[in-house]
Amino acid sequence: MSLVEVEEANPVMASAPIAPYNSSPLGNSSSPNASRESLKMEPLADVAMLPGEERVIDKDIIYICPFNAAVKGKVFITNYRLYFKNTDSEMPVTLDVPLGVISRVEKMGGASSRGENSYGLEITCKDMRNLRFALKQEGHSRRDIFEIIFKYAFPLSHGMQLFAFLSQEKYEENGWNVYEAMEEYRRQGVPNSEWRVTFINKNYELCDTYPTILVVPYKATDEDLKRVATFRSRCRIPVLSWFHKENHAVITRCSQPLVGMSGKRNKDDERYLDLIREANGTTKLTIYDARPNVNAVANKATGGGYEGDDAYQNAELVFLDIHNIHVMRESLKKLKDIVYPNVEESHWLSSLESTHWLEHIKLVLSGAIQVADKVSSGSSVVVHCSDGWDRTAQLTSLSMLMLDSYYRTLRGFQVLLEKEWIGFGHKFASRIGHGDKNHADQDRSPIFVQFIDCVWQMTKQFPTAFEFNERLLVVILDHLYSCRFGTFLYNCESARESNNVRAKTVSLWSSVNSDTSLYINPFYTPESSRVLYPVASMRHLELWVTYYIRWNPRIQHQQQSPVEQRYKELLVLRDQYLKKLEELQLSDSTPSSTHLTNSSTPNAATPNQHITHLQTPF
Repeated sequence: MSLVEVEEANPVMASAPIAPYNSSPLGNSSSPNASRESLKMEPLADVAMLPGEERVIDKDIIYICPFNAAVKGKVFITNYRLYFKNTDSEMPVTLDVPLGVISRVEKMGGASSRGENSYGLEITCKDMRNLRFALKQEGHSRRDIFEIIFKYAFPLSHGMQLFAFLSQEKYEENGWNVYEAMEEYRRQGVPNSEWRVTFINKNYELCDTYPTILVVPYKATDEDLKRVATFRSRCRIPVLSWFHKENHAVITRCSQPLVGMSGKRNKDDERYLDLIREANGTTKLTIYDARPNVNAVANKATGGGYEGDDAYQNAELVFLDIHNIHVMRESLKKLKDIVYPNVEESHWLSSLESTHWLEHIKLVLSGAIQVADKVSSGSSVVVHCSDGWDRTAQLTSLSMLMLDSYYRTLRGFQVLLEKEWIGFGHKFASRIGHGDKNHADQDRSPIFVQFIDCVWQMTKQFPTAFEFNERLLVVILDHLYSCRFGTFLYNCESARESNNVRAKTVSLWSSVNSDTSLYINPFYTPESSRVLYPVASMRHLELWVTYYIRWNPRIQHQQQSPVEQRYKELLVLRDQYLKKLEELQLSDSTPSSTHLTNSSTPNAATPNQHITHLQTPF
């Protein structure tokens, strides 16, 4: 839905009858074979519990629904979710909120508060919504529910385990096997005469936030790597992310050099970057610094900095002007203010512009396009920001998505996330705050959400280029917060290994790959050599309405594209015709073919007549 369509839809929002309200995230339904052994109370409304999920408390409560006013009902709290179902209204109102989504729980009003429904709880969520509940003002009626929600929403702050470690879900597919580093590098065409695999980081001794398997220039020795690590922030040395099979240009990623105020130099680092350049004979190595120039200069004061022309004479430095994690956090907060609970109608476009969210999306996409274009033309690049785990991950993964059609498949996209985000140490725990009560932590930031938004923008501009659909993107973001799976837990591979995440939790990809039909784009047309260059201009970017405004019941009913729905119906019809044709051809080759053909359709249609139906282009 475009911005104009939202604006046109807003007057309808004020007058149309309100549909039944259901606030359940996509992909958050329980598995059909979920265990109910732990249920000692009444059945949990209409929801099957997950294996390992246990009931904690039920309570009569009033949900102050921003769309349906106050609704009486019952709230059920488990060790995984908050579930509310109304009891006093003809129209069903339900909430199904994984506790991992909760960012903040506050008490609303006091014992002496006046006014209806002024005493209760206010819950701030990480997924663009807030919840308010009211209780009776007598005998500290909210104390128990407040303490239980606070405890189970923030288990790490209370010495408890995240739900992913308690879950007993079982799937035939093991999602942890989706990504194998060596297999992926071989697919790209490395190792080769220019690039080699090193296991210097097998015990995380070189860099504790990098994966164990790294690909580096063939001519660089392990001793060289150790010396370069001393001059890069967090020891995050330049390593290969992607290799272009035809022109041998590469995308490498790292952190900022430790230049400092005195303008330090490191001959090993300078020579190492030259080895990257020489690997495919690039005339000048392009270094993309994701930061605004002024920020990169300011980082010198804290010991960081950027590659100066005098030290790196065979390199060209380009600043991409993408702002830091704090700017992105404030931008998304502003966006939430104008879309929840109601869309700001009177000045929609100016309100949206004031959030700068689409402006940031544009800058990230624009940077990735520059990286992809440079590599496509045969020049190798180095990408970094400050520490190389936020903006760097956005730029490398988006440019790889543009250059390599494999990453645009359902399986390939999972590999891309595992490699560039999870493997290379995007700080999911710090940015999302899994199980942590410190909602004001300055490390929180929607960097990964912003990346998924950029992917969505690309799927809108190239609707046939991606094997996966929008539903996959929404499910990924839902489980970024839910703590149901181990995929996005912890800050880096070494932390996941020390917490035995692979053995003790289930991968999100186990769930996704157990029913891939839910996530397939029916318009997908494979094109192996096509490079995608999205248009990164404000006129071509849209607000992702079906994610950011999905809790509004009027938006919920517009989520299914009529074109996509019709296309799916036609595909089903085609399958029916093919099945009928198969039956007719089979019957034609048997002795009793005449009888079977006559009985297969009322008009005794021949196989040839059915074939003409199949020639209709869907």
